[in-house]
Amino acid sequence: MTSPEILLRDLTDEQFLARYDCDRFTATVLSNRLRYSVQHVVTGLLHRAFSPIIALCYDFAACICAPPEQNYAMSAVTNGLSVFLGTMSDAVRVAVEEYGADRLVPGDLLVCNDVYRIGNHYNDVCFIRPVFHDGRIAGFMALRAHQLDIGGMVPGGFSASKHNIYEDGLVISPRLLYHAGEPVRETFSLIFDNVRGAELMLPDFKTIHGCCSLGEELIQETIDRYGLDAYLGSLRYSCDASAESMRRALAELPDGDYEGSGSLDADGVDDSEEYTVQLSLRKRGTRLEVDFSGSSRQARTCINAGPLDAKTAIGVGLKMLLAPASEFTSGTFRDFDVVIPPGSIASALPPDGAVFCYYEVQALIVTILLRMFGPVLGEDALGGDFGAAYVHNANGVGPDGTPWFCSAMAGGEHGPRGGSKEGDGDGCSCSYIFNLMSPSTESLEADFPLRIMRREFVTDTAGPGTHRGGAAIAKDILYTQAADHQTVPLRFRKPSGVGVHGGRDGALGGVWIFGKDGAQPDTLVGLGSSVYADATAVAGTLDPKTQAPDPDGTYFYFGKTPVWSTGTGATWRYLTNGGGGWGDPFARDPEQVKRDVRDGYVTVAAAERDFGVVVKGDPHWDPEGLTVDAAATARLRK
Repeated sequence: MTSPEILLRDLTDEQFLARYDCDRFTATVLSNRLRYSVQHVVTGLLHRAFSPIIALCYDFAACICAPPEQNYAMSAVTNGLSVFLGTMSDAVRVAVEEYGADRLVPGDLLVCNDVYRIGNHYNDVCFIRPVFHDGRIAGFMALRAHQLDIGGMVPGGFSASKHNIYEDGLVISPRLLYHAGEPVRETFSLIFDNVRGAELMLPDFKTIHGCCSLGEELIQETIDRYGLDAYLGSLRYSCDASAESMRRALAELPDGDYEGSGSLDADGVDDSEEYTVQLSLRKRGTRLEVDFSGSSRQARTCINAGPLDAKTAIGVGLKMLLAPASEFTSGTFRDFDVVIPPGSIASALPPDGAVFCYYEVQALIVTILLRMFGPVLGEDALGGDFGAAYVHNANGVGPDGTPWFCSAMAGGEHGPRGGSKEGDGDGCSCSYIFNLMSPSTESLEADFPLRIMRREFVTDTAGPGTHRGGAAIAKDILYTQAADHQTVPLRFRKPSGVGVHGGRDGALGGVWIFGKDGAQPDTLVGLGSSVYADATAVAGTLDPKTQAPDPDGTYFYFGKTPVWSTGTGATWRYLTNGGGGWGDPFARDPEQVKRDVRDGYVTVAAAERDFGVVVKGDPHWDPEGLTVDAAATARLRK
């Protein structure tokens, strides 16, 4: 019989000192100090970046990794992009060991982006700065940031049509970008000879170098003040604290075998095949095995993920559901194992298993976890979100001959989340697996030839519940110049906003083009279901005649036209999926339902149908005069 685990808080002062080479107060101070240090680093990047996707969207993360003798463990990470959390430590380990730790000197900056080595996609370039103390490596400052372009067949890269690694973009194996503080000319030439937008990426690279140098200085200041042993002990302590938090959460989960699955709509070849992620979770005591066996083969185009991306989604999803209060470190992953067959949608192999839309597989994994654990968690369950990024890629040439492209900022990237025991779902956020900012309308309109005509909640799209999900968002983007477009909506066949604890699923959305061949500028398109009949339906499960969303309708395949060309004045509409509800809708406070009717989230008819609440009055002409018919509501709910 194994002895019970001694919790960190139960260690004596002598035991703590022996384990971490510092007292518990110092370990806590240093853990927080290092988290502050990396956050300080990325704050500088946010305010000095040139590329819009960094400066406006927060598409980056930074971390401190331990030295090789601690297996490069990620001990502190920023409140940045969650899709990077499970790849950073492995990226540092793989890049450093392939290049050679013994070849590194102070002032070096390694760079790498190969998805099969370090995860994510080629645009997510990883920059790694060794931190030396008394001639030895004491750790690493790592920063991963999405770059505007990395070459390949599509400006900006966001497309589901790329078939292999050669179409995907430039592969950068681990190499020096800076050596002893000086730029390595051949590395800069290799990269900027193969990418678009180098005039923005070059200053960003220099800024990132400065940010990593700042991170190194902050780490060295910590070592100089507290000593190397205390610093190294705090790295171990941070990971152990996260591992303990997850271990205790797993112990509360009933032992058993859990099964779940979900699918992406199609790849970029045709719509004949849905791509399924199959999860089998075997939980015993404080250990968990996550098995992806049975998942679909790798897709024929770049909607695949790599194994580190799948690992990330499992870690983020489990922590969000089971242990949300602790810090995220490499220790978060310590007590579960991941089994992923190679050559699958979650573990694609080169050259034909192209990886770009890895984040869509990650979001799907989180949806599966939400549905799988909903019955087990009971009132602690969390409703599903809008489930995808609905990324849009547009490019063209301006009147003066200057090319432009706008990637992953003017589509359906933000939408609703699900309800929980704490309340209704958020209305406008990124999906759970992300942590991106929504770029301001003014910034987008200043940088690109487009106008954001609408960003509006849509009635009767939120999943009903005691606490309803967030309502779907309709976002209309009018392009003031002719352009070519790629769109990647992969979650319109089945609801992603899963209802939990008695709540119901959110509605399905879609994508359309109004005035595809050109339209009057400043044309505002209505929201009623009748407007879609004359539009070009791009994606969604829609009524084949009206082309309005219909869960019993026909699936419209986004890739039937790989590149959508539009004239001046064309408007793209992205309607996200709705968030899932939490709890029995008939238990929702009737006054809350009345407020939802007043605020346009729910119609009078849906209040009666979905919530059993009879609302009297006219929400359009007299919203403050609405009343609840208590007697009729009681009869209906009974």
